[in-house]
Amino acid sequence: MSKLLYITANPKIDVKLSKGAQIGEVFLEEFKKVQLDVEIEHMHLYSMDIPEIDMDLLYGRAKLSFMGYQKEQLSEAERTKLEKMHALADRFIDADYYVFVTPVWNLGAPAILKTFMDCMFITGKTFTNTPEGPKGLLTGRKALHIQTRGGIYSTGPMVEFEMGDRYLRKALEFLGFDLMESVVAEGLDHFPKMVPEIMTRAKEQAAAAAREMAKIQVSI
Repeated sequence: MSKLLYITANPKIDVKLSKGAQIGEVFLEEFKKVQLDVEIEHMHLYSMDIPEIDMDLLYGRAKLSFMGYQKEQLSEAERTKLEKMHALADRFIDADYYVFVTPVWNLGAPAILKTFMDCMFITGKTFTNTPEGPKGLLTGRKALHIQTRGGIYSTGPMVEFEMGDRYLRKALEFLGFDLMESVVAEGLDHFPKMVPEIMTRAKEQAAAAAREMAKIQVSI
């Protein structure tokens, strides 16, 4: 049985209130039509206990990676937060397909997504360092980003200012993922009268992406 990890970074839990979640639901339904026995795990980031990189995590990781400490020598706070980070990364690794659903806020993604992704960068678990540079270890996995934007970032003067989709794609690429073209619904705030048309187009793109992803057998 394959597993799809569905990750949402929006405080709106009610699907009716989130345009991104509405697009994501279309993706999930279409995916399940192709892979009938897929297991879907939903990570709603705003309802999770995600450790931030603070002094405890910063020094805890450093002590274990190059300062010669053993796990037993860490402080209780360092050890607890590191354990949470590794447990979260283990859940993340244990999937074949990945879908991220995020909005654009102030040029980028919600900060909680960066906090979550910070927990995924673990040397020896998700990437390794080689003489040629870092190498991602999460190869063979397929990932898709569904993003909603109030403004227009695909063309015009704001192209270089979009850092949400750009960041996530680069982070996943670093970790070794095989990325699909992002599904983007933009102009939702700038063109309120066009919202139904924008949403319909994005849902069609999400459905097509789901059918494409579901037909791909990943090899991990």
